[in-house]
Amino acid sequence: MIDIHNKGHRARLRQIAHRVMLERGLLTDFTATELAELDTISFPAIMNNSAARDQRELIWCSIDNSDSRDLDQLTYAEAIGNGDVKIYVAIADVDAVVEAKSELDKHAHHNTCTVYTAAALFPMLPEKLSADLTSLGFHAERMAVIVEMLIAPDGSIKSSLLYRAMVKNKAKLSYHKLAEWLEGRASVPNSVSQVKGLEANLRLQDKVAQKMKELRHEHGALEFETIHASPVFENEILKDLVQDRSNRAKDIVADFMIAANGAVARYLNSQKYPSLRRVVRTPQRWDRIVELAEEHGTTLPAEPNAKALNQFLMAAKTADPLRFPDVSLSVIKLLGGGDYTIELPGDNAEGHFGLAVKDYTHSTAPNRRYPDLITHRLVKAALSGQPVPYNNAELEELARHCTLTENTVKKVERQVDKSAAALLLQSRIGDVFDGIVTGAAGKGTWVRLLHLPVEGRLISGHEGMDVGHKLRVQLVSTDVERGFIDLRKAE
Repeated sequence: MIDIHNKGHRARLRQIAHRVMLERGLLTDFTATELAELDTISFPAIMNNSAARDQRELIWCSIDNSDSRDLDQLTYAEAIGNGDVKIYVAIADVDAVVEAKSELDKHAHHNTCTVYTAAALFPMLPEKLSADLTSLGFHAERMAVIVEMLIAPDGSIKSSLLYRAMVKNKAKLSYHKLAEWLEGRASVPNSVSQVKGLEANLRLQDKVAQKMKELRHEHGALEFETIHASPVFENEILKDLVQDRSNRAKDIVADFMIAANGAVARYLNSQKYPSLRRVVRTPQRWDRIVELAEEHGTTLPAEPNAKALNQFLMAAKTADPLRFPDVSLSVIKLLGGGDYTIELPGDNAEGHFGLAVKDYTHSTAPNRRYPDLITHRLVKAALSGQPVPYNNAELEELARHCTLTENTVKKVERQVDKSAAALLLQSRIGDVFDGIVTGAAGKGTWVRLLHLPVEGRLISGHEGMDVGHKLRVQLVSTDVERGFIDLRKAE
């Protein structure tokens, strides 16, 4: 038997991820039948659509992590006068290749999304598709679903249009380098300067995205800054966990995708087609959110109010930027998770409390999320005047399955993240840290350390603790295989 403790950290975490996936009932590999079906897919079939527009000459660009290969979206902006700007979002046409109820579709349906763990990625679709044939990669000519939106000078959407088109990615840009330039901390990246007109186009995209963000906040969209740690490996040994932070480049993608998802939901409603909505309901633990705000010197209304909550979040960020991610996490925990639900023609959507939008679906990441693939099938049926590809009972079951499986995937990702954190902390037993309570329920009290992006379970001293409370904790033990980090309240 191989002693995994003598392997590199990455290999050990990869094996843990594989085990946890199987324990949670998720698929880790593609079967021979699925791979045989993959072999029948050819590139010409992807581009074979005479009804699609040809938009390959537009200055499309992708903005994603530097190592991402499963590129789902491209963006482009066009100033048209009077301060109005057309924003184009191109979304990979995965459905052109992955047919409903095919073997590859069944695999995607089972996991419902790509699983991203600290040491391994488990793609929803084989990488021959998600990282190549259906990816909007650099210089690749691909079919896409286009969401074209007319944006007013104040950031509001005046109109939107959906259609299919052929596109070509002119520049593969990374969040980090693009943000450094947009925020004035670095010169223009070579990947931008080498494409004629792209620098000015990205400045325009950035300007529009900031206006859209401001308007959403005026309507009550919540400004969060959560802590997500990325592992740093050196020669396969885990050396650090580095916090990912928001930036201007991420804002472009986030605000355009929020707008596109809303446009898709409204389009389906206008065509009297059902839609798979993403909803975040009015928070049930608003009373604790009110208490949390009071602890920071802010009084919130007795009834849930997104605009007032965001004003509190912005004040908390200004007052203490270092601790703001912990305030954000506390509020997110108290808001509760999102769900997928079906909206039939004539229904009244519940909306997304955190984004302050009424109409919202998931449509912009079909290489990585199964609900987006379902939405594309609905959209393409509506565009071509075809019958709805799913009956209501099927859609209801898909919504339930995608919600439950998404929660399972999050548990897998968190557990492997915790194994990575336990691996990093195993030499620091007995050390004392500042922390904040991020979860308090019958099954346990959870604390996030303030100076390391790590969360552990409080095994003693949890009496009277609730989400948002600050305390000092001592590291008692770690269990890398199970992802356990045990803490106790320090004297």
